[in-house]
Amino acid sequence: MTPSPENPAPVFSPLTRRTAIKHGLAGILATGFAPLFLPSRLFGASAPSNRLHVGLVGNGLIATQHVGGLLGRDDCQIIALCDVRRSKAEKMKQRVEQGYAGNAGTSTFKGVDLYATHEELVARPDIDVVFATTPDHWHAAVSIAAMQAGKDVYCEKPMSLTVREGRAMVDVARRTGRVLQTGTQQRSEPAFRRAATIIRNGWIGDIKLIRTRLGKFPTAPALAEEPVPEDFNYDRWLGPTPWRPYNHLRVLGDYGGGWRMFLEYGARKNGDWGAHHFDIIQWALGMDASGPVEFIPAGFEGSPYQTHRYANGVTVQRVDGNQPAMIEFIGTKGTIGVGRDDYLVCDPIALATRPVRAGEQHLYESNSHHSDFFHCVRTRQRPIADVEIGHRSATVGHLCGIARQLRRPVRWDPAREEIIDDPVASRLLDRPRRAPYSLL
Repeated sequence: MTPSPENPAPVFSPLTRRTAIKHGLAGILATGFAPLFLPSRLFGASAPSNRLHVGLVGNGLIATQHVGGLLGRDDCQIIALCDVRRSKAEKMKQRVEQGYAGNAGTSTFKGVDLYATHEELVARPDIDVVFATTPDHWHAAVSIAAMQAGKDVYCEKPMSLTVREGRAMVDVARRTGRVLQTGTQQRSEPAFRRAATIIRNGWIGDIKLIRTRLGKFPTAPALAEEPVPEDFNYDRWLGPTPWRPYNHLRVLGDYGGGWRMFLEYGARKNGDWGAHHFDIIQWALGMDASGPVEFIPAGFEGSPYQTHRYANGVTVQRVDGNQPAMIEFIGTKGTIGVGRDDYLVCDPIALATRPVRAGEQHLYESNSHHSDFFHCVRTRQRPIADVEIGHRSATVGHLCGIARQLRRPVRWDPAREEIIDDPVASRLLDRPRRAPYSLL
């Protein structure tokens, strides 16, 4: 057929690495990107459609754990690092390049670039995936910038610092069509999936009470001012949070304290272990798009436990004792205790091995949080800890913190995402951002 305005000649886009990743082989064939033959470089473990380029923003404790897993994968490659402290980024660069050299059986490897700001890193067109592994107060800004630049995101937990930040992250993800996996990796552990499956299918009857232990941080200390290290952009580390004098204990990435002790940068244990355990509770109760309706702080009217309740009456207590289970579900027909390292205790015991029948609920199955994420980057499916799920689970921790801060109960409308009849509490759904660190 002769080309005409009604029947224009077909336009063939060049076959780029990002095109291959976005469309996959089937998409390449269906959309006319491929001629009669396909070059051999499109196949195999090192093919463009198989290897995703990764940039890490934040190179502290949690990033070291991610890097340990990523270096062992042949479907991705770390090519860029960003940190506000140059020496930390250089140390991570050395580890990554030594790891890739070892994988290749060579003495050296070069190919990891360093950046002082996440804006520079996400601007690189050859980066497909960004890992947001910063302290909590930077999660939203890094993730949003990455998604707006066309990158998919693995964001550490809790996904946000405030409820309003979380909703903004969901909105950007949906508007841009990006994949965001939240780092609540317990959803990719068999014991937690089994516990959620038991609860969802009503095998222990109606759930009346859930207990979870989060542990405790020390009280945030008063810190004397210290000189800022020469290679550390401390103002940028503070970012949108209030200015505070530098002290190395404030910025320390210590799981037993450090910045996690301070409400400026996180939600203390409600945002630390709470982000994990509240997430599993949400999953087990089928509340991934909703949440509790009431939050009561410990000490209110003599209650020893921080508590939140769902509209159906299910009550969750934060019990920071020595119970072996991280989460305990108590139903009318039995109990389930679940934790890490495959800890699962069922009463009745037969529930541990009972098969899930065809007519019962079969939950999303992931046995590797990284693999699930990379699979969804290629297929454009939503991952097991999708951005909406991460937002709703983080919201539970944020609202527990608001009730604790005000020392009174807070009532919540999960459909409208509004605090009911409490203007003071409502103002705490977001926080002022220090200039020039705007979110959008």
